[in-house]
Amino acid sequence: MAEEDIEAGRARWQRRYDAARTREADFTTLSGRQVEPVYGPPPGAEVPGFDRIGWPGEFPFTRGLHPTGYRGRTWTIRQFAGFGSAAQTNERYKMILDSGGGGLSVAFDMPTLMGRDSDDPHALGEVGHCGVAIDSVADMTTLFDGIPLSDVTTSMTISGPAVPMLCMYLVAAERQGADISRLNGTLQTDIFKEYIAQKEWLYPPEPHLRLIGDLMEFCSRDIPAFKPLSVSGYHIREAGATAAQELAFTLADGFGYVEVGLSRGLDVDTFAPGLSFFFDAHIDFFEEIAKFRAARRIWARWMRDRYGARSERAQWLRFHTQTAGVSLTAQQPHNNVVRTALEALSAVLGGTNSLHTNALDETLALPTEHAAEIALRTQQVIMEETGVTNVADPLGGSWYIEALTDQIEADVERILGQILEMGEPRPAERAVAADPRFATHPIGPMTSGILAGIANGWFSSEIAESAFAYQRAVEKGDKRIVGVNCHTGTVSGELEILRVSHEIEREQTRTLARRRAERDRAAVDAALARLLRATREPEHSTNLIPVIMDAVRAEATLGEICATMGEEFGSYTEDPKF
Repeated sequence: MAEEDIEAGRARWQRRYDAARTREADFTTLSGRQVEPVYGPPPGAEVPGFDRIGWPGEFPFTRGLHPTGYRGRTWTIRQFAGFGSAAQTNERYKMILDSGGGGLSVAFDMPTLMGRDSDDPHALGEVGHCGVAIDSVADMTTLFDGIPLSDVTTSMTISGPAVPMLCMYLVAAERQGADISRLNGTLQTDIFKEYIAQKEWLYPPEPHLRLIGDLMEFCSRDIPAFKPLSVSGYHIREAGATAAQELAFTLADGFGYVEVGLSRGLDVDTFAPGLSFFFDAHIDFFEEIAKFRAARRIWARWMRDRYGARSERAQWLRFHTQTAGVSLTAQQPHNNVVRTALEALSAVLGGTNSLHTNALDETLALPTEHAAEIALRTQQVIMEETGVTNVADPLGGSWYIEALTDQIEADVERILGQILEMGEPRPAERAVAADPRFATHPIGPMTSGILAGIANGWFSSEIAESAFAYQRAVEKGDKRIVGVNCHTGTVSGELEILRVSHEIEREQTRTLARRRAERDRAAVDAALARLLRATREPEHSTNLIPVIMDAVRAEATLGEICATMGEEFGSYTEDPKF
């Protein structure tokens, strides 16, 4: 880029920085040295390709969404928590908020994630063990007892039954007296990644996409600050994908949901700001930083050039990060504190908007209060003591970081091209393109490619090959893991871990039985009958969200709501590929 263009960009950034609000804080080094809010090429320099790097707060947002970086606002500390009963998890949430956490993130147990009640035979032995059990709005009310939902942002990590769970959250907020139109938070709802990696779906893809379309319409109209989708690369990476695969598959899913919104007639500049992302911060420090920078750049360009987003907010990629669960080791678990700190730092240097740090014992069990506090303090040390919040994109312009960013971007673009190609009719089929079997999906070309890749097992096989290659490198010793295949001597003993009593399951099922007996059964049956009729109506004719909320208000359970929709939507079994 020519000298005059670089200087013009610097001047634009300066005007935007001067007009923005910054925090009251000490922006000096430990020695008292003043630092600039951003650094760039020296005056008079010519930097080829600098328009791809640019300045913070300016397209393509490689260096961050805001001209102030973290001087304007630090990332949200959002610790993922949930175990046992709603009452137990409520106590943990209050501890997190009292200790300086800025938002809540709900972990649900496996029956809840699969849309089943705690007394379902398939739930036996799983209630409350990997998250909190939520059977009805009564549990949701207990979960947030004493926590004003109008004042906190809540993230809920659930996809298959995400819509009914949000309806329970909204009704719980109503019962607190909150104005639900002003609620703020995030619902994961990312069903594509379930078929790709996590395997927690309820129905075939098409009914799930219908529910997501209804959710996007409802949030855009009725709770505009609430983000209906958090497109998740985290679970894709945890399944064994590479950094480029994580980013490519996740962005493809995001573009698919953009196509869902457009297919509903929504304005991209209105609904796109409601999309957020959820990434893994793995242990390769610089690769992760480059991944986050490339993510913003690719998303902004595609949103502007392919999907017609005009506003900056519609071009922004906002993302939450969680440190890598798969990098934690059961051997020498105290080393996990170091791993988590480095991964969290990479997320911060990559410009994350919110962050969860894993606890040192999470590879063995749900975190103890002690381990959860260390995880929280890890973020606070980075935020308060290291000085990394003083400068926006402090590694921008590094030859290594910029080269890595470009390389990851190129890999991602290649993979996105493959996904699009999978959704296109093959040459022999184009002659019969009038046959709907050979047309691209009506929602859009990226959706068509994603659904094709799910159906033919391409995503799963790509991830499996990457996971196998990495595991083979570990077993050969080419990739070294301290305490596992090198430096294995230790003086550490066994950790005390959190154990969830089976009495939790027995009490949960007793409570559920009592609630069923005390509710108005006729009102429940009538609400579920209305829901079944609504699911049988053509897509777009009835938005299912208000109908589900009525069932929730009548005290219908999660399992009853999901099973009622399943009568029409059916079930889905993956075709295994070997």
